[in-house]
Amino acid sequence: MVEATTGNPRFFHRSGPYPLAVVAGTAGGIAEKLELLLEGVAPLQTAGPSEVSFLDNRRYSSALDQTLAGAVIVHPDMAARVPRKTAAILTTEPYAGWARVAALFYPTPPVRPGIHRSAIVAEGALVDPSAEIGPLSVIEAGAEIGPGCRIGPYAFVGTGVILGRDCRIGSHVSLSYAILGARVYVYPGARIGQEGFGFASTKDGFLSVPQLGRVILEDDVEVGSNSTIDRGSSRDTVIGAGSRLDNLVQIGHNVVLGRCCVIVAQVGISGSTVLEDHVRVGGQAAMAGHLRIGEGAVIGAQAGVISDTAAGATVLGSPAQPKNDFFRQVATLKKMIKGEG
Repeated sequence: MVEATTGNPRFFHRSGPYPLAVVAGTAGGIAEKLELLLEGVAPLQTAGPSEVSFLDNRRYSSALDQTLAGAVIVHPDMAARVPRKTAAILTTEPYAGWARVAALFYPTPPVRPGIHRSAIVAEGALVDPSAEIGPLSVIEAGAEIGPGCRIGPYAFVGTGVILGRDCRIGSHVSLSYAILGARVYVYPGARIGQEGFGFASTKDGFLSVPQLGRVILEDDVEVGSNSTIDRGSSRDTVIGAGSRLDNLVQIGHNVVLGRCCVIVAQVGISGSTVLEDHVRVGGQAAMAGHLRIGEGAVIGAQAGVISDTAAGATVLGSPAQPKNDFFRQVATLKKMIKGEG
């Protein structure tokens, strides 16, 4: 039986140890001045005296009561629940603090500059000397790879594609007709910039419409594994800065996402739909084309959106409707079924 561990050394390189003061500062929190050296991170249930854990959801408060962790990142409201032998790191954002501390102990592996001997880099491609070009990858003429980028094995970077600094392109990714900002992460198997689903119907069949736009991935965007983003037909497809796309997401041509949108797995967004800033879309939801989803709106899982959605609204169901209406209809149906029984 394989032992369950956090940050198994077979796969993850750990840095440290670090003093409590350094860990607390990284978390953006405060802690007592104790001589405590911390060596790693772990869940509340398994953390030992040299490890850091966290509590963000009060539902798991009982685990906090029993933890053996050396330090715990918690909200100030939970300080009294922290065991006497455990140092409390107090912050109003425990989960964000945990993310920073986990990255402190397990930093992203550094780029190893250079071009692998099996990679194909066309004449006329510009590759910054600090970039890493992995085995069997292909960089076509006119492509530009910025400082600190990592291109994974078997990746394809097409003609004219531009990558800003510190991008990470996973194995088997294909990039074409695309401009990437800084710190963009594209995970394995994603397809960026292929032709969109555009055609005209004629009496003789379908006539493909040339797709003449690009894909723009702004700074700090992440695109999950096996996701696809079609290039625009007449204007660009744009993914706004800081947005996160989960695995298996389909973005149609001309779609525009604002800043810091979250798109969960198996979502499909049809062409020319606009999502304003901070929209969140649950798994398996679908959106028709040419819609506008207002800033801060929430689309529930498996929702089918066929009309514009107001800023700040939460919609559920298929066809999607306001949350209160959806639950009122569900309650009515339950009452009807009980009445028939």
